[in-house]
Amino acid sequence: MQKDKLRTIRKQKGYTQQQIADIIATDVSNYSRKESGDVRIFKDEWDKISRFLDLPVEEIYEDDETNTIIQNPVFNDSPGSYAMGSVTNFNNEISLSIIKNLQEYIELLKEEIKKMKEEKK
Repeated sequence: MQKDKLRTIRKQKGYTQQQIADIIATDVSNYSRKESGDVRIFKDEWDKISRFLDLPVEEIYEDDETNTIIQNPVFNDSPGSYAMGSVTNFNNEISLSIIKNLQEYIELLKEEIKKMKEEKK
């Protein structure tokens, strides 16, 4: 779910995605995915962003959807998935948290591999 309140307030205050990314110690591409709702923003990150923007968390916070569909092929071969690459619905909050963390980690690893391949050339 897109973080429209966060994006709007960030722009109104004249801050870039890079500046917010620096506050939560991530790169701008990962922050962009967080702001667009592709990657979860954790509570401690919401707190850091709200302090930086000098606003209460409630003014920028938008909850993630409760039912998440995982479309990563790594997770679609689990016993609960449907055949032929269909997506799997996970309702367990702990499982969602673990899966989101793993997906973020996979994305970061993919970026690192890409950078290493480019440096090798």
